[in-house]
Amino acid sequence: MKLLGAHVSAGNGVSQAPINAHNIGARSFALFTRNPSRWQSKPISDKEAETFKENCIKYGYSPNQILPHDSYLINLGAPDDEKLIMSREAFLDEMRRCEQLGLTLLNFHPGSHLKLISPDDCLDRIAESINITLDATKGVKAVIENTAGQGSNLGYAFAQIAHIIDKVEDKSRVGVCIDSCHAFAAGYDLSTPEGYESTWKEFDEVIGLQYLSAMHINDTKKGLASKVDRHAPLGQGMLGAEFFKLLMNDSRMDNIPLILETPDESLWAQEIQWLDSLVK
Repeated sequence: MKLLGAHVSAGNGVSQAPINAHNIGARSFALFTRNPSRWQSKPISDKEAETFKENCIKYGYSPNQILPHDSYLINLGAPDDEKLIMSREAFLDEMRRCEQLGLTLLNFHPGSHLKLISPDDCLDRIAESINITLDATKGVKAVIENTAGQGSNLGYAFAQIAHIIDKVEDKSRVGVCIDSCHAFAAGYDLSTPEGYESTWKEFDEVIGLQYLSAMHINDTKKGLASKVDRHAPLGQGMLGAEFFKLLMNDSRMDNIPLILETPDESLWAQEIQWLDSLVK
């Protein structure tokens, strides 16, 4: 089964996210467990955490269907030691919030070298940050999201993600989320049957399909290898409808969260229905 969903609002508390997901017919969902634009956020109350769990049960969402996303400020490969410490503290808080909510995945962007250290040194810092956090937590998998390669962001090449995973000590607690917009912008041509198969063949050879834990399914406003991250509604961008047909009939993507981050949330219910209609 394809666990289609979207990154829904938790603006009125995390307990509202399962309700918002249910209201668009989602079979999975993503959420922020804290304000993504601040270094510090107030704790989740025990009552709010219990209500979240109750709503997940009520609407049929198990932990493997939920993909929290961490703060945009976090840079686990930060070249500046002060920012690195702040990022690691915030990432640990994100992980502990997942523990509190009974969740098992945490999606995050790897990090950026800001042109101040080498890419390899930055990737090593990211892996070290993951190891420190996993040592201090339990039960939550760190899910690395690929990037478009904009600016000095790393994680756009499968080899870079493999570099990080290779240095993570507990490989049972690390995974990968592939964002289709980011992959296309980074140069992986998912828009044709040949390019689609070639991309997943390279993913398996370089990273390993066993690490694929989730996807962000977005169309893109920018062209192949543009290195520009601009999401578009499904079928209205450069990826086009063919990619989504291939995805929906690919058993390798069964039973993992497939999350919409398309720009018009009023279309999410319609986009989920359209995706379901593509299954042969």
